[in-house]
Amino acid sequence: MSSAKDHEVEPAGVRTAIEHIVYGYAERVDLGDFAGVAELFADARYKGGGPADPGVEGSAPVQQIFETMVQRYADGTPRTKHVTTNLIIDADDEAGTATARSYYTVFQQVDDTPLQPIIAGRYHDRFARVDGAWRLTERVIFCDLIGDLSRHLTVDPFAG
Repeated sequence: MSSAKDHEVEPAGVRTAIEHIVYGYAERVDLGDFAGVAELFADARYKGGGPADPGVEGSAPVQQIFETMVQRYADGTPRTKHVTTNLIIDADDEAGTATARSYYTVFQQVDDTPLQPIIAGRYHDRFARVDGAWRLTERVIFCDLIGDLSRHLTVDPFAG
């Protein structure tokens, strides 16, 4: 039998702060605001889900990845919509730490291609409260379903 502790809900302030980070990432990517994406990783690790990917840490390397790997179109955006769902947050407000898991599906539409899903997977995130504000400390990205990324990325990260 599960205890009440098994079903505790994180405090509303924690959930709201973490939602702003998780959903803010998607919004910034879709706007082509790669500097804004990078800000989220000022003190965080950004990592693919593969065991061989050591990830990168800090704003500058994350921005470099986005600037060099993600195609932007005439409107300055990658012409994508990141839909983030199934957000589950486990927070220890007293300790100032939290984890979150969510799903993502990325849709894209460009002039020569109809609207289509191009990739879907999961985010595993870690957070810490620093000076009263919740901050991302790690994002691990798992790519579970991969479609046509040829109009989204400049390189194939899954090749070889």
